[in-house]
Amino acid sequence: MLRQLRREKSFTQEVLADRLGVPQSYVSKYELGERRIDLVEALEICRALDTDFIAFARKFIGYLEPKPGGSIASPGNSRRRRR
Repeated sequence: MLRQLRREKSFTQEVLADRLGVPQSYVSKYELGERRIDLVEALEICRALDTDFIAFARKFIGYLEPKPGGSIASPGNSRRRRR
């Protein structure tokens, strides 16, 4: 979800990281689901992307809704490898 929003704003990971004052690897890990985003970080990301936080939160909640088949989607898990 974050990657999509970042791309809609035509930002690279480097540009977003610079606006957040964090290394580019943080943005990469956020997008891959390897690093969780707390509430303060979510607010900062929304500000950096000039995005409404409430709209962002509603969209995120949509990702958590039960999907057909009975499982709850987990953002970032779609790219994780199964062992």
